[in-house]
Amino acid sequence: MEFDTIAAVSTPMGEGAIAIVRMSGGEAAAIADRIFAAPGGRPLSENDSHTIHYGRIVDPDTNEVAEEVMVSYMKGPRTFTREDVIEINCHGGLVSVNRVLQIVLNCGARLAEPGEFTKRAFMNGRIDLSQAEAVMDLIRAKTDKAMNVALGQMEGRLSKLIRKLRQEILETLAHVEVNIDYPEYDDVEEMTHQMLVEKASYVKNEIEKLLQTSSQGKILREGLSTVIIGRPNVGKSSLLNSLVHENKAIVTDVPGTTRDVIEEYVNVRGVPLKLVDTAGIRETEDIVERIGVERSRQVLKEADLILLVLNYSDELTHEDVQLFEAVKGMDVIVIINKTDLPQSIDMERVMQLSEGRPVVTTSLKEEEGIDKLEESIQSLFFQGDIALGDMTYVSNSRHIALMTQAKRSIEEALNGIEAGVPIDMVQIDLTRAWEQLGEVIGESVHESLIDQLFSQFCLGK
Repeated sequence: MEFDTIAAVSTPMGEGAIAIVRMSGGEAAAIADRIFAAPGGRPLSENDSHTIHYGRIVDPDTNEVAEEVMVSYMKGPRTFTREDVIEINCHGGLVSVNRVLQIVLNCGARLAEPGEFTKRAFMNGRIDLSQAEAVMDLIRAKTDKAMNVALGQMEGRLSKLIRKLRQEILETLAHVEVNIDYPEYDDVEEMTHQMLVEKASYVKNEIEKLLQTSSQGKILREGLSTVIIGRPNVGKSSLLNSLVHENKAIVTDVPGTTRDVIEEYVNVRGVPLKLVDTAGIRETEDIVERIGVERSRQVLKEADLILLVLNYSDELTHEDVQLFEAVKGMDVIVIINKTDLPQSIDMERVMQLSEGRPVVTTSLKEEEGIDKLEESIQSLFFQGDIALGDMTYVSNSRHIALMTQAKRSIEEALNGIEAGVPIDMVQIDLTRAWEQLGEVIGESVHESLIDQLFSQFCLGK
């Protein structure tokens, strides 16, 4: 497939040691030859592929030297996009990188759309859709374990499983066609029904195994929205600072210091938490604090995990009990802070209100109890250690939805076989499952969805 030549800055904008302007397309090498001057005068395209060369970028319109650079020349199809790729390594200042990009665009390249390099890799058959999505997951990974999940998907681990399951369904559909084309053979119908049940059950079980990893995979990919709640001055901001390992929130003895919602990402034993410190939830006449309390109530509704903080040196209040009521049915870890002070809290009552949910005691001032809290967070969502190894995690919401639909289609096929539904009707359900699995890897997907997915990528990737 022939595309025009695109270009973009592939490194983050701002000041840095090096910035990279990337080109991809049939005219990439020709454009590079026009603007790149090597010390020996040799055109870049006459060099071996996958080599890097020192020289200068010269504006062909003015013949002025624009930058001192190192240029990588990679000839297709042995590139990420399977096209000729040129990467210009220049100094990382805003002026220098924009000057180089402008010269490249003036010489015939087009500014790439977000994700267009990866989209070309997909369109040219270098990667499938699930691998393309894993590229962005890799860029956005916030923990090493999230990165490992993305790497496994980018290497095609999920794709191989999906293709294997689609092949099983395809072979089954072929046998169904035999039954339809040669109905005079009674034994063929009986054998086909038996084979249908076996194959469909196998595919269904394999999909279920993958979906069992989906909750954990989604957490590793997207993180847990974790909200810290509690009365004012129980240690919520201290907890945020302890988990983040720096002073992000102001800590004082004055109740109501935190007036707004504070967000911070933190890595807890490989689990990414989007940690939200809220204004203390209480009745107040202070207008600003009241707005903060309302925002706290709103983020509470959207949370995956609640860290409910109580004060070891205070008796349980009506407000504490109301907080327990507000988080009923949610994943909650109860933290009893300030154990360095004399006990006033009724622990037996706390256990009753907690209803079997984890209770952790801490003294954040003395830096005690954080390890137990991190262990409780990991155990609550991962039942112990996060086992990556050879496991294939399904982490993408789109993949999870499509595989759930495919499982449902196969269940409908199995129910139809059991109910004696005509075999050509069963074939429709199996074909639907085959198509739904195909959408995961992009083998049966609408162009509008492809455009939407790649538009979420960063520019230059």
